[in-house]
Amino acid sequence: MILLAALAALALQTPPSAAGPSAPLATTPAAQPAPQTVGFTRLEVADGAGPAIEVGIWTPPTNGAEDDVRRPLIVISHGNGGDFRSHEATARALAQAGFTVAALTHTGDNWRDQSRATDVAQRPRQIHVLIDYLTGQWDGRGRIDPDLIGAFGFSSGGFSVLTAAGGEPDLSRVVDHCRAHPDFYDCRLVSAHPEAIQAAAVQDWIHDARIKAVVAAAPALGFTFTRAGLSGVTQPVQLWRAEDDHVLPSPFYAEPVRDALPRQPEYRVVSGADHFDFLPPCSARLAAAAPIICVATPGFDRAAFNEDFNREVVRFFRQTL
Repeated sequence: MILLAALAALALQTPPSAAGPSAPLATTPAAQPAPQTVGFTRLEVADGAGPAIEVGIWTPPTNGAEDDVRRPLIVISHGNGGDFRSHEATARALAQAGFTVAALTHTGDNWRDQSRATDVAQRPRQIHVLIDYLTGQWDGRGRIDPDLIGAFGFSSGGFSVLTAAGGEPDLSRVVDHCRAHPDFYDCRLVSAHPEAIQAAAVQDWIHDARIKAVVAAAPALGFTFTRAGLSGVTQPVQLWRAEDDHVLPSPFYAEPVRDALPRQPEYRVVSGADHFDFLPPCSARLAAAAPIICVATPGFDRAAFNEDFNREVVRFFRQTL
């Protein structure tokens, strides 16, 4: 798998910490106080259908006081081979803006373990398990508003949150798609694990009606969604596409989702961007270990874009939740 080693190296990017400076949403004038630190905790959530799910949770600053305000919850689903830290900058931006944020490491599709990378039906099910835990068992559940839950996902995570929000993909479409495009990344992944995609095709999809808004960036398997398949996704959707995406190239992924949604999404095409530009800029260590996801896209400023991207994701969830 061409991306496995590279995505595995995401673990080198930012080690989790109990506390650390959050990513500001804009340049802070010198006369203003620095943003307060968001909270962080890592835990494991029991999953009756498999191993415990690794989760990172970012909470808004409390300014030293106990926070008993019920806040919206955002759940984050990473792409193939990532983990809960893959979108830490976005999580911190959301937490700084007042959201509670929880990102999971998908069991069987992460940098440690790719054994279930094409068993895509497990991804929305795991999101449902996470939301159940956070609203029903987590010791911070009293600070979550269960009526205000959003979901963000990138790549395979984009597919996952659309499905969790009510989408019904038709995986039988994978056959013709991969016959026509055998060199596409998703088709190479399927060819390595054909039995898992076949098993996923006959499973019932798990949805979670508590998800009230969705952000999907460069969603994988977009061609599997028809109008009928997305008829249940009536929530507000912010949909992103990288103009020069070489991993999930146009017009097979974001565009079918855009055209099939029953409610017109907030659709953003990022000029000059490639697939991995939705990930934050790489540290020097990560760039040395994983150039495939870190190499600069010519003429594109990933750092500036990620600041804008996080700001727009925050704005969207503020408006919709």
